[in-house]
Parts: sequence; C-alpha cells; structure tokens
Amino acid sequence: MLPQALPTLPPADVRGTEVGDARRLREALAGAHGPVRSLYVHVPFCFHKCHYCDFYSFVDTQDRQGVFVDRLLEELRRSAACAGGAARPRLETVFVGGGTPSLLAVDQWRRVLDGLHRMFDVARAGEGGEFTVECNPETVTAELMGVLAAGGVTRVSVGAQSFNAAHLKTLERWHDPANVERALGLAADAGIARRSLDLIYATPGQTLEEWRADLERALGLAPGVEHLSAYALTYEPNTAMTARLERGDFARADEDLEVDMYDLLVARLRDAGMERYEVSNFARPGAECRHNLAYWRQESWLAAGPSASGHLGVGEAGGWRWKNVPRLTDWMEGVASSGGWSPAQDVEPPQAGRARAERIMTGLRLREGIDAGLLDATAARREVERGWMVVEEGRARLTDAGFHFADGVARRLMGSR
Repeated sequence: MLPQALPTLPPADVRGTEVGDARRLREALAGAHGPVRSLYVHVPFCFHKCHYCDFYSFVDTQDRQGVFVDRLLEELRRSAACAGGAARPRLETVFVGGGTPSLLAVDQWRRVLDGLHRMFDVARAGEGGEFTVECNPETVTAELMGVLAAGGVTRVSVGAQSFNAAHLKTLERWHDPANVERALGLAADAGIARRSLDLIYATPGQTLEEWRADLERALGLAPGVEHLSAYALTYEPNTAMTARLERGDFARADEDLEVDMYDLLVARLRDAGMERYEVSNFARPGAECRHNLAYWRQESWLAAGPSASGHLGVGEAGGWRWKNVPRLTDWMEGVASSGGWSPAQDVEPPQAGRARAERIMTGLRLREGIDAGLLDATAARREVERGWMVVEEGRARLTDAGFHFADGVARRLMGSR
C-alpha cells in the first residue's frame, strides 16, 4: 500500500554513508536535544508486492516475524533512551507503515504494543495522542482490531487504491473491493474512532467517470472515513509498473486528464466537507494526520525498522536526517550487534541551506503555507503575479491553481537565494 511517509525532498548539500557521519549521528541522538514526540515504525512484510510500490517491502518465506519483533523492541528501547525527557518519554504521534503492518501476527502485535507502552508514555486519544496503523483490507480481522484498539491505536489507514476490479488488477492489488468496507467496520466496532482511506488515480485506462465512481464509493462507505489520501500514479524507478510501461504494456494517463481528475477530487471532497490540508491529503476539520504534519513542518521524529527514515531537529541549521538500512537481515544483525542502534545510511548532518530548502519544499505543500520571511521577496512576487501563490499576514500559500504546480513553485523559490 501507499504509506504516508516522508515526501520527496531536495538533494542534500552534505550526504554520506561514512562511518564518521554515522558516529556523529549517534552522538547527536544520545546527546542533549529537545524532546522528540513522534515515532515512525516500518514493518516490511507483504503477502504480495504491488507493482507501483517502491517502498521497502517483500514477501517473507522464512517466517521471521518473531525475530523481527525481537530486534524492533531492542531498537525501540534505544530510541526511548534518545527521545529526551523522562525515563518513559512521551510520544504524541506514532505511525506504523510498511509493507503491510496488518500482516503481522496478532501475538507479535501484542509484543510490539506492550513494548511501546513500557518504553514510552504513548499519549491516548483523550490526551491528544494519535496512533496510526496501515492496514490491507484482506488482512483485517476482528481480533487484530481489538488488539490494536486495546493497545491505544486511534486511527487505521486502509489501502483501497480503487474500487474498480480492472484497475486493481492493473495495479496488481489483490483484494476484493467489498473488503474495504468490512475492514473499516471491524475497526469501528473495535472502538478505533478515526479511519483513513488511500486511493490512486490516473491509472492506465481509467476514465474521469470511473474516478468519479471511486470517489462516490469512498464517500458512501459505512462507517464513514474522516481522512482521504489520493495520489496520482507515479512510475518509480525499479518497479514492476515502470518496467511494464517501458515494455509498452500500457500508456500513461493523459496529463490533461490527470489535471481534471485532481480538480474533481478537490471539488468533490470539498463538497463532502473534507478540505485539502496538503497536496494529496484531505480531512474533515480536526481529523488531519498529525504525524504527517510533523514531517511537513520539519519537526523531529524517531525511526524504527528497516528503511525507516528519521529526523532530529537542532535549530535554524536544520537537523540530522538518516535512513535505516533497507535490508531486513542487515538491519537485524546490526541492531543485535550494537546494543539497539540500527545501521544507518544516507546520513545527512545539519546544513542551513538544506534546512531552508526543506522548509520551502514541504511547507508549501500545506494549506497553511510557510513563513514568507523564508522567501526572496522578488521570487515570491513572481509567483504571486503568476497566480500560483498569495502572501497574507506574513504567510505564503499556494492558490488552488498553484497546487497543480507545487513542485515547480517550490524549486524556483528554493533556488532564489
């Protein structure tokens, strides 16, 4: 499924996998810094690899869920020691993505949840906490939803992608569309109050009316959803979807059609009371994904599991970024041999120029926009004159038209100093 993970960021000015960088990252995590209130956990297991997916996931034939959880708990123990604050540091948002987290066996989920609550003070729903788990419709059971709810999970994100069987087949999604509603119902019955849905549009051969039908089906689900993420299909390198495109198995969706689909998405969800708060994310008031907002606002978060990415903010110079090694065996062996430290790659030390670029890139994707003081005044005025942006009360925000060109606007503004 499509996890709500870190959006694409500009290249770093300083980037490396050198031992020195990894050592300095550990020193930064273990040293004095502000409290870290968010955690991302990556579960890599899938029962089938979807053709469009470029996130680290695989079908595991070696039944390694138990040892994976052993190592995950070791990494979480180390992470808790680095979160700052009390012996059980407080987490306000937790997000478990993948892969297919709902494929993890119920007994393993009990171990993960018990460990999390022993090591962290995980805020509950009534305390303003948000705890999200991604789910595949086929792997949701009443028992699993009951365990998640008892463990403090407040939100499930279900990967529907489409309700059209032909388009699901194109995407290599193996689920019955009817099971989406069943999964949401089981979550609601267990007491999980917030429910989110993922959709994909601009699938080869998809018409505007078929996309309209998907939206109507999503909005008509009972129980309802409060949050919807909708992504135009992208052809990432080294995915089966891209290989099929290059083979000529199908053609990309027409660009004008993709624009029409996005405009329909925004208008229909707005009519239904779900406002766009980020380029691809829509929510009823108060139901925005707080964890993803932490990404886009450049806050700090810890990372656990193979390929999970983390960020430790250290002020105006930006922060440390890193990615856990995206190979299960290497990750497990590294955690076991280092007292819970995950082997990291793509370690990026703080760098002020990169920090500014990241704030512009991610902040402009949000409805709330960014501090206009980050921008070169002349460059900002050009975007206002184009009609892509407005500047009001010290905030720079994209217009409805500007959201179509968010990446281009951000690139121009990032390069203006």
